[in-house]
Amino acid sequence: MNRDLTKGPVVRSMLLFAIPMILGDLLQQCYNIADTLIVGQFLGRNALAAVGSAFTLMTFLTSVILGLCMGSGALFSMRFGQRDELSLQESLCASFYCIALITVLLNLIAFACLDGLRIFLRVPAEVWGDMRVYLFLVFLGIPAIFLYNFFASYLRAIGNSVIPLVFLAVSSVLNIVLDLWFVVGLNKAVAGAAQATVIAQYISGVGIAVYTWVRFPQVRSVARPRTLRAQRVREIFSYSSLTCVQQSVMNLGILMVQGLVNSFGPVVMAAFAAAVKIDAFAYMPVQDFGNAFSTFIAQNYGAKQNDRIRSGLKSAVLISVAFCVVLSTLVCAFAKPLMLLFVDAGETEILREGVRYLHIEGSFYCGIGCLFLLYGLYRALGKPGMSVVLTVISLGTRVALAYLLSSLPSIGVTGIWWSVPIGWALADFVGFVYYKKKINLYDGSQP
Repeated sequence: MNRDLTKGPVVRSMLLFAIPMILGDLLQQCYNIADTLIVGQFLGRNALAAVGSAFTLMTFLTSVILGLCMGSGALFSMRFGQRDELSLQESLCASFYCIALITVLLNLIAFACLDGLRIFLRVPAEVWGDMRVYLFLVFLGIPAIFLYNFFASYLRAIGNSVIPLVFLAVSSVLNIVLDLWFVVGLNKAVAGAAQATVIAQYISGVGIAVYTWVRFPQVRSVARPRTLRAQRVREIFSYSSLTCVQQSVMNLGILMVQGLVNSFGPVVMAAFAAAVKIDAFAYMPVQDFGNAFSTFIAQNYGAKQNDRIRSGLKSAVLISVAFCVVLSTLVCAFAKPLMLLFVDAGETEILREGVRYLHIEGSFYCGIGCLFLLYGLYRALGKPGMSVVLTVISLGTRVALAYLLSSLPSIGVTGIWWSVPIGWALADFVGFVYYKKKINLYDGSQP
């Protein structure tokens, strides 16, 4: 199941590697989608608004861990492509201890700042009670998120995208079963949804850690402190910190938009909570394809295969755009039926606002598809700073326009929705211009 992406047909290699990643993250989305769907149908609009806002906050917090693991994974891929076993082991050890320490600090900060989040996110009083309970419990699952993402990043770096999918499949099914049991059967309300999610996260996190430890001896370097090298720690930080900043900036911008959405009241909060789940689920495949593309580029960068990098880039753009066109058509055509999965048919105001969001966002998925490819490309070429720049452009535009346009009475909350595709388009333009002007793959040298 380990795939060497430096050999074989380019498109086939990328797709066979990407498909398990896509399926895996679609299943991961089921964690919160199951919460949202069950909460929305059985507990009402305030509970739905609470879980939706909590999801946005958790996405921001876990983006720190995810960014560090993604950055480390790019370095693991390069070492794998270079066939440098010793450096790979040292990088694994340095990455594990650095990210574990940051995870502990992040967890402590999350609990310490819990009560201050109501003011920061402008959460209405009728929503805060449920949201606080949900957040307190899901914060307990942050260490499990670290375990899963660290070991999954290593497996994907060496071309194994199937095993992470297996563990996510098991935990996702468990999450849905526990959601129904705790929320509907035991009447645990929002707390039950959170408990189900945390239990499922630990199943996938501990499970994949044990599997990787048993099957891949090089991973056991994390238990040998003598393998820890200051040089590798600096190297890990040079790759991971900027990727972490990129992920954090992206989700901080989304969190700021969530605060603006909350100021419009529970109806808009509930519409946003449901629509953003549909939105994220729809473009998740192109996000994962961008991550698979990044691993492909990183392995070939380490192996100095510039021809495969050029060929892979062209093929990836065509595949991503074609897929996004299909996604846009489906989401725009079925916006209302999709919203009805989360919202009762009698909630006409929520349905109307959610459908408007999906029609605007869903029409421009090509923009986010290309942006994910640019993130993956620059991360794999050792230029994570450019990914940060593109994220700042995209999210900065989104936040600024959201606050500006929504303040105009003639536009209102619709301005928040329109700010997103405008940000995507501007970042795509800058990313492609930088590639044309600064990245040279035609002289046989390293990119």
